[in-house]
Amino acid sequence: MAYTIEKRDEIIIFEINRPAIHNAINGEVVEGFQRLVQNVKTDNSIKLAVITGAGEKTFCSGGDLSVFHMLKTEKEAYAMLSETAQVLYEVASLDIPTIALLNGTAVGGGCEIATLCDFRLVKKEAKCGFIQGKLGIISGWGGGAYLFEKGMRHDHALQMLTEAVPYTSDYLHSIGWATEVYEGDKYSALAKFSEKMIVPHASVLKAYKKQVIQKWENTQLYERIMKEVSTCSILWEQDAHHEAVDAFLKR
Repeated sequence: MAYTIEKRDEIIIFEINRPAIHNAINGEVVEGFQRLVQNVKTDNSIKLAVITGAGEKTFCSGGDLSVFHMLKTEKEAYAMLSETAQVLYEVASLDIPTIALLNGTAVGGGCEIATLCDFRLVKKEAKCGFIQGKLGIISGWGGGAYLFEKGMRHDHALQMLTEAVPYTSDYLHSIGWATEVYEGDKYSALAKFSEKMIVPHASVLKAYKKQVIQKWENTQLYERIMKEVSTCSILWEQDAHHEAVDAFLKR
């Protein structure tokens, strides 16, 4: 199974379970995110949703290149990117808070998934970054749009996107991307963080999350995400992208 979904008390945990290939995203994982959304929508006892990765090294490395590199044209890329972006927007706009529990490195699409969550708990040793620029494309699941929604300084957000490198957890905390940096067991860190929230009062959590979603609707976040997907698809077709990916795969 490429993912697991587990409910622990009033918290639902989605774990990407492909550690042998750095928890890369394929169609099965995307279907898992759809299942996560349905579980939350049909179970009112769930108060927090957590996304994490299996193993000790990687949260998520983004799209599985063995699958995605088969896509060559703008049309092919858009079909894949838009479908995934739509599912991830449903995750982002769940009516409960979402937490990215980063057990390790998050790059590319993995950094996008972490960014769309409301909170990011980052393991001390982890490095995270939007590396898409090094592959001749931009973030294709709405990562740029989500990043500019996070209340970070504009220059820090733009720097993350354009430098296209992974950053240390301490630096990510200093610029406001990482909510907290933790050491040791990830679930111990999650328990410590979640108990500080008003978890017993689901109505409070949902009321504040609704305000976030209303803001996104007012600023047309979904429409901006889909424009980002469209731009990524155009760049995807270019020789620069395919040459960069070929070079990456040959390393």
